[in-house]
Amino acid sequence: MALSRKSAVSLGLTLLLAVVLMWRVAPYLRIYKVDAGDRAPGFELAGDNGAGARLEDYRGKYVLLNFWATWCPPCVQELPSLNTLHRELEPNGLVVLGISVDENKEAYEQFLDRFDVGFPTVRDPEMAVASRYGTNMYPETYLIDRDGLVVRKYIGGDDWMRPEIVNYLRSLL
Repeated sequence: MALSRKSAVSLGLTLLLAVVLMWRVAPYLRIYKVDAGDRAPGFELAGDNGAGARLEDYRGKYVLLNFWATWCPPCVQELPSLNTLHRELEPNGLVVLGISVDENKEAYEQFLDRFDVGFPTVRDPEMAVASRYGTNMYPETYLIDRDGLVVRKYIGGDDWMRPEIVNYLRSLL
């Protein structure tokens, strides 16, 4: 059964469109998963108040990269200990850096004020950075060394002032 010229052109255009679409979409379909020993994916996020964050800006320091959200109960629960950890270990070279996946800018800003968040944090409402790390449940935290390698990955909320964690971090700094 032969196709008419019109049908053949239509089929050819449809196939061409499908190939172009797959070529453009395929990179976004890749499933990422960052674990200990991997190089931490770089990122640059613009801040809502003009100040942004780039992982590269913290090279030479240890970074505790925390993905969180205002609507996440374990994130809220661990926040005071993250604040304390940042305050206590920042002078020794540890930076706590938060990346919120909140879409609602106002809720995010109210949360920062209400809980007096003392460490740098930016929003990633499109979850672009979170997806590059393979993060889709919150909180999830990555300890990144001075050279940009992931040392540890913490899944779920924690008390960041537990002696085991603080002593471990002090031993690295």
